Amino acid sequence: MPPSPEPAAEIALDVQDIHHGFGAVDVLQGVSLQVRQGEIVGVIGPGGAGKSVLIKVCCGLLVPDEGDVVLLGQRLREADDRTLQTLRNRLGLAFQNYALFDFMTVARNVAFPMVQRGEASAAAIDEKVQRRLAEVDLPHAGPLFPNELSGGMKKRVGLARASINDPEFVFFDDPTAGLDPVTSSKIFRLVRRARDEQGASCLVVSHDIDRMQACVDRFVLLYRGQIRWRGTSEEGYEAEDAVVRSFFRGGVEGLTR
Repeated sequence: MPPSPEPAAEIALDVQDIHHGFGAVDVLQGVSLQVRQGEIVGVIGPGGAGKSVLIKVCCGLLVPDEGDVVLLGQRLREADDRTLQTLRNRLGLAFQNYALFDFMTVARNVAFPMVQRGEASAAAIDEKVQRRLAEVDLPHAGPLFPNELSGGMKKRVGLARASINDPEFVFFDDPTAGLDPVTSSKIFRLVRRARDEQGASCLVVSHDIDRMQACVDRFVLLYRGQIRWRGTSEEGYEAEDAVVRSFFRGGVEGLTR
């Protein structure tokens, strides 16, 4: 008797024919993609292609002009403010510009999502903050303020904060922008850990394709407001499309927006 087929993974994120623009500029022009439960998907593309706009639409920070997003089973267009807040408590967000509160210590920055939820005691929050900071190799940074940290350290604090509530889905918007290769590799290992240890699904925007390959399960290439290609890094190197190959082989052919 043949073995029963494994059940298909649930869809954690379903982006359905999204259009979004600013004034006369159409940024996203019919974008559709899916992220399965427990999958890490990397979004690549030239500057100005709409990658950061896409990630903001996906997590509900922007409302698209057309189309819809279903995130963790919730259709965003149907969600009221209370529903959106409940949903965001299940998410992690790591921004490329750190988005840390300058007037808060590192420990208070990391604790902020837990404090907002109001479901844990001060002792439980302190214990988890210390554990997260140790996991990102910053065990003694809690009393410091953001202006006392390097760029790489701020990125790691942002990742600690994004994962503090053990989110079901984490969005990473260019988490290694401006970092050196060694620090970038560490950041991507932390992204992978969010999936491997917490079971989170992840959508990662980055230009650092070389180090990103060790982290993501598959890629989508956003080009001129549309998904031009989907596949693994191995498929990207062998793609017939010159624009796709250029991203994986480090060339410049066809990269003009």
